[in-house]
Amino acid sequence: MAASTSPLVQLTLVRIREYTREPEALFWVFVFPVLMTLALGIAFRSQQAAPVHVGIEAVTGSDALAAMLAGAPGLDVRQVPGDRIDAALRDGEIEVVVRPGTPPVYRYDPSRPESRLARLAVDDALQRAAGRVDRWAPAEEAVVTPGSRYIDWLVPGLVGLNVMATSLWGIGFSIVQARTRKLLKRLTATPMRQRDFLLAQITGRLLFLLPEVAVLVGFAWIAFDVRIRGSLWLFGAVTLLGTLSFAGLGLLMASRARTVEAMSGLLNVIMLPMWLLSGVFFSTANFPAAVQPLLQAIPLTALNDALRAVTLEGAGPAAIAGEAGILAIWGIATFAGALRLFRWQ
Repeated sequence: MAASTSPLVQLTLVRIREYTREPEALFWVFVFPVLMTLALGIAFRSQQAAPVHVGIEAVTGSDALAAMLAGAPGLDVRQVPGDRIDAALRDGEIEVVVRPGTPPVYRYDPSRPESRLARLAVDDALQRAAGRVDRWAPAEEAVVTPGSRYIDWLVPGLVGLNVMATSLWGIGFSIVQARTRKLLKRLTATPMRQRDFLLAQITGRLLFLLPEVAVLVGFAWIAFDVRIRGSLWLFGAVTLLGTLSFAGLGLLMASRARTVEAMSGLLNVIMLPMWLLSGVFFSTANFPAAVQPLLQAIPLTALNDALRAVTLEGAGPAAIAGEAGILAIWGIATFAGALRLFRWQ
């Protein structure tokens, strides 16, 4: 009986009812991540090695040059009018353009890796056609590493992104809406502690965590055969720790915000840098070494790195201790800050 009348229990039940009565919230939590996974999984699906797209400038001698390259394996050769060369290179229709001559001229963008590789492939084909003989024939060994597909790398990042977004928006907006409707002011007249109210927000969020992650991971497994190579329990524990970390951050952001517009601005300021800098869609290794310590201290980076280590490498608790420590520090610090700064009005 005491448990049923506990402020924490009652406030948690209220939070669950609020959540389930909002179809829009259920869509963004359960349906949108699945649609994003489906779209990106199809767009970046694994395929056989694509041919190198080569353009030959349509001038005198282009037919003979095209004939020399026609028999080279892995080359897709086409003739391109001079006024179309820049547009074709810019739009990625071709990776390199060959202008006939002795010697031929290669026109390509050296800042694009695919263009540099295309230039080497074309030069090798032309050198062979001109009579070059290799001193040896190298052996080749094709290697397909488990988890090397982009979708395998992406799904843990989408889990982290979804955990961050639903924690910050779900908790932050709930509190601010209650404040604007004067509901928080009324709660101050009840025998409820501030701690119970804040913990109820986190508890309500945690109750939806398992189905939220299970739907996304389950869909990725069924649709794209994405498998978690480590412990499912450890994967769940990392997700739980990440949720607590972002829940504390959401409470802190909502501690003083008085309007929905103010809360929306705060959350966008917090979330947008993490979208771009935390390795959701591309690796943080693309950023300069000077900013790496800062990037590694971001909670979403720590969460994504830990989830990927468990999913792709089968890492154990010791291997992700550093990331877990970062998440724990963020969670404890932000919840303590929310307790200190929270205002009912």
